Amino acid sequence: MASYRSVTVYCSSSNSIDAAFIQAAKELGKSFAEHHVQLVNGGGRVGLMGEMARAVHEHGGRVVGVIPHALKEIEGISYHESDELILTDTMRERKRIMFERSDAYVAMAGGYGTLEEFLEVLTLRKLGYHDRPIILLNTSGFYDELLGFFDKMTDAGFAREPAQNYFEVVTRPEDVLPTLKLGD
Repeated sequence: MASYRSVTVYCSSSNSIDAAFIQAAKELGKSFAEHHVQLVNGGGRVGLMGEMARAVHEHGGRVVGVIPHALKEIEGISYHESDELILTDTMRERKRIMFERSDAYVAMAGGYGTLEEFLEVLTLRKLGYHDRPIILLNTSGFYDELLGFFDKMTDAGFAREPAQNYFEVVTRPEDVLPTLKLGD
């Protein structure tokens, strides 16, 4: 069984979201800690990012946050409690470090940034720049339309093969680690 030390999770930094998404972040954070999986995230204390980081810590796990100086300076945005808080000059540098520090990637519900980060690791995998596992956590059907759009791209000839060849979709946080086949 493969053993991954670190998993990057891309997710919302918004606090104005449905409780189902918050619960999913807490459950996934608990699961990471219980299975000795280090969380790598965007270094924020808000939204799903903060909820998951706090859950990891509440259950004895480890958090690596990567945040640009400009975002850290915003009052209350950075998760100072991170076991390792890496400061970057740019968002591009942040994404590079998060990519390099991880053995797998998970995208939870989120906004433009989450979608962009997920699409980047998906594209890099399709192009052969990495072969690390990618999971799309589709809580409450959040990504149903995106998955349909991926099918439309393939059907219309804009993609040679289905996007789903490069990532797994799960609907429950408890299915993330078993799908990644992470051991203790």
